[in-house]
Amino acid sequence: MHPLKFNPILKERLWGGTKLKDVLGKPIENDITGESWELSTVPGDISVVANGELAGTSLQDLIEKDPENVLGKSVYERFGTDFPILIKFIDAKQDLSIQLHPNDELAKKRHNSFGKTEMWYVMDADNDASLIVGFNKDVSKEEYAKSIKDDTLLDLLNYEKVKEGDTFFINTGKIHAIGAGVLLAEIQQTSDVTYRVFDFNRKDKNGNLRELHTEQALDAIDYTKKDDFKVKYNNDKNKVNDMVDCPYFKTDFLDLDSELTQDVTERDSFTIFMCVGGSATIANESGSVQIQKGETTLLPAQTNSIKITTTGAKLLEVTI
Repeated sequence: MHPLKFNPILKERLWGGTKLKDVLGKPIENDITGESWELSTVPGDISVVANGELAGTSLQDLIEKDPENVLGKSVYERFGTDFPILIKFIDAKQDLSIQLHPNDELAKKRHNSFGKTEMWYVMDADNDASLIVGFNKDVSKEEYAKSIKDDTLLDLLNYEKVKEGDTFFINTGKIHAIGAGVLLAEIQQTSDVTYRVFDFNRKDKNGNLRELHTEQALDAIDYTKKDDFKVKYNNDKNKVNDMVDCPYFKTDFLDLDSELTQDVTERDSFTIFMCVGGSATIANESGSVQIQKGETTLLPAQTNSIKITTTGAKLLEVTI
């Protein structure tokens, strides 16, 4: 099976803008597109192959037909025919709502879903753009609840100014929000379960306030101040640099200006490349594909060797 590209699934969002088109070349048709789902098997939003002889085939159909060769034997044993991660590019013209995600246990109990551990790689940021990640001090549940009632939650939150290349790991329970002016790549567990706790009192296009999940969030939040979110990683040229290695995904950073070949015979996982800068041709033994900044490709687990050819590319490599 050759390297696969998929048609982007574009999402209008109240807080979206035009950077997905202006910076990444996505075919958006309005000024409030906030997300491009690159790889998804979320029901109703299933990715469809855009290149080669498999064009027009859904990712779910490919998995159902040959799960071990697409996903990897160990991935199939853990997740069945569910694709375990969701890959996105996100453009925040306005601040996103302040939110958090439940862990696997709580999400299973309440929503029959996985939890939502995720990571962010900042691709572009306006001057003084920032993210909200966690609290700025240890907070009690009672203090948090009072801040919601008094409309003072923002006083308890930790703000992080960001620039291109900054990377953040958002574990379940951590309160967070993407700030205005940030364009980023997001890698997450396949889950759309989000508890929104504050939305700046904004109204949607119909004049309605968006739903908040105040009560559900109370026992899902980690109230302790932690400095575990900023990812430190090497940026060695033409090497695979470790970024994040958690039970749900492993992400590495590649900054390349020459050819790189990888023997992945023992990987037992699919491989995803998100291009976050430049362009590259990525090949396995069955074919090749070119990707540029803002594009994504999936190589099935049956791949034994990967060759990346480029004169300049920054890639996120994602496996399980």
